[in-house]
Amino acid sequence: MATETRFRTDIQALRAIAVLAVVLNHLWPLGLTGGYVGVDVFFVISGFLITAHLHREVDGTGRIRLAKFYARRARRLLPAALLVLAFSAVTAYFLLPFPRWEANAGEILASAFYVENWLLAANSVDYSALSASASLAQHYWSLSVEEQFYLFWPLLLLLLFRLRGRRAMAAGIAVAGLASLVYCVHLTAVSKAAAYFVTPVRVWEFAIGALIALGAAKLRLSKKHAGIASGVGFALIIGSAVFFDHHTHFPGLFALLPTIGTGLVILAGPETQWHTRFTSVRPVQFLGGISYSLYLWHWPLIVLAPFALGSPSLSLWQQLGLLAVSVVLAWLTKVVVEDRGMAWRPLAESSKLTLTAVVAGMAVIALASTVLTWAYDSQVKQSELAAKRETAKTCHGAAAMVPENECEAPFGPAKVPYLGPSSEYHQRPPECGEWLGTHLAGDKKTVSVCDFSGGSPQPKVVWLVGDSHAQQWQAPVFDLAREHGWVVKLGFLGACPMADISYRGFRGAVGDTDVPKCTHWSRDLASAIAVERPAYVFTSFYARQETADDGSGRPQLAQYREGLDTYWSAWTAAGAQVYVLADPPLNGDVREADCVSINSQHPAACAVERRLAQPPDPLTEAARTSRNPGVSLIDLTDYFCDANQCHGVVGNVVVYYDSDHLNREFARTLTPMIAAEVGLTER
Repeated sequence: MATETRFRTDIQALRAIAVLAVVLNHLWPLGLTGGYVGVDVFFVISGFLITAHLHREVDGTGRIRLAKFYARRARRLLPAALLVLAFSAVTAYFLLPFPRWEANAGEILASAFYVENWLLAANSVDYSALSASASLAQHYWSLSVEEQFYLFWPLLLLLLFRLRGRRAMAAGIAVAGLASLVYCVHLTAVSKAAAYFVTPVRVWEFAIGALIALGAAKLRLSKKHAGIASGVGFALIIGSAVFFDHHTHFPGLFALLPTIGTGLVILAGPETQWHTRFTSVRPVQFLGGISYSLYLWHWPLIVLAPFALGSPSLSLWQQLGLLAVSVVLAWLTKVVVEDRGMAWRPLAESSKLTLTAVVAGMAVIALASTVLTWAYDSQVKQSELAAKRETAKTCHGAAAMVPENECEAPFGPAKVPYLGPSSEYHQRPPECGEWLGTHLAGDKKTVSVCDFSGGSPQPKVVWLVGDSHAQQWQAPVFDLAREHGWVVKLGFLGACPMADISYRGFRGAVGDTDVPKCTHWSRDLASAIAVERPAYVFTSFYARQETADDGSGRPQLAQYREGLDTYWSAWTAAGAQVYVLADPPLNGDVREADCVSINSQHPAACAVERRLAQPPDPLTEAARTSRNPGVSLIDLTDYFCDANQCHGVVGNVVVYYDSDHLNREFARTLTPMIAAEVGLTER
């Protein structure tokens, strides 16, 4: 997003296409499904412009004035970026529910210091979906990648130039780019979510632009060939934006299409071509000019809009209004902040003053993030005290669905709508040890032991196994373990069903290498559980897992029945009683994840028809029809739903932690029901 001495309308048009693709993808993710490739277009442009600028300097003077270069980058990028971050911190406090303050504060801080991409990679965020976990600063990951590129690229070019001149620069960039591409393909196969964000995976995209910058003089094309190159280039970019989606194995080799396309358009040159009559018109140039600020503003506005407007789903007119507001704010920021920041003489004449201003701006954002985190901690303490008062009441949580309790308005507003850490289904008590190095899935530790026996010499051993939809049941299992002195062993692998099936995955969340990883992990752990001969095995997994064609032509349910019976029979033959926990209604697959937050006073508006929230799923059907006397189905759907609808608030407790996992507090209210199903208490 830098500028070149010679203004090029074609590059400005590329910026316009890139930012428009990203914004439309975020506003209408099911419309322009591959609009995320706009970021890759920006990376190639940056590689070209920055390398051209640095090469001119080093070629002419033999050196690069690093302080001046970094100061110019700071004046160009930081004022607008810090302004939007400050806006995000303030609006997060006033508009977002407080459980989201802490995560937003952390990401705002990471974005201010341009390490947001590494934070998202560590959390393996699925950026293609706007969900309850989407932060106001999540889009700063690409800016973090660019800033890291700006940090090391001048040093690399200077080193290569001093070694052997221009040829060494080109060769070094080519080697770095090739190494980055190889790593990109590898990491995308291993961990698609993480690969999307980390900087080394993206270096080759900058390198494409850089190599064109170094060879532009020798690679000038005839008008005919330039027209063909630019035509193919635009087709590759637009085709990628239209036909790619969240299932595309991206970045990987697929990222070559939009990046090579961008390179071809740049290589075609600035001369008048067939596309000039379209790309040089004022609206396109205007959009390219405000592209940086538009990228900054559009995302926090999209995340905040449902809360500001009080509607979890926005109408077409509201979405168009958001687009218009984003453009206006971007234009104002470009004129008032970007342009004046670059032109302000005191900063332009002093790199030290620029650095001081940068540090001061970052300090302000750090302070705002700290205040937001402090406010979050304060709200957590208040909510947990309120939750303790509510827990003792007869109609708290799932108990409100017990007819004998005669509870009025079981689906009314939550008394404690947001419980903070108490809501985390994955929270583990002190009785649980570290995750063990046994039964690894790749390098991921998946097994842990939680000892509630109190030192008993021969405690019952109980397993809870599956994916995160088994993990969401651990709170009530822990409550039973604490009461009865069990040793609970946990075995979890995300997006992995505990069944001997030909597995395909769901929602694009599983990479190619993760499918055999899941298969091997589940088989090994199932065998180990049988050898251990536990008293009980509780198991569950996400109801929307899909099987692949195993060549038999059998439907999915038949594959599941056989694959589940393989494990269940081995466990029951070893003396275990198997309890299959039916997946709860998946309201979040139908309603927006933030529906209850937005409709806190009228949560019944978030109810979903029972047939939609809980359609037949293979796990429940296989358990219900199993002929194995050692297998029992625990289906608690009636504690989530009335005869017609499933609810987001039951017994004054929010049911869901996110779009498809239980709120830990609500799950704990199901403990007596699970105990009755296991035979630990009378019904």
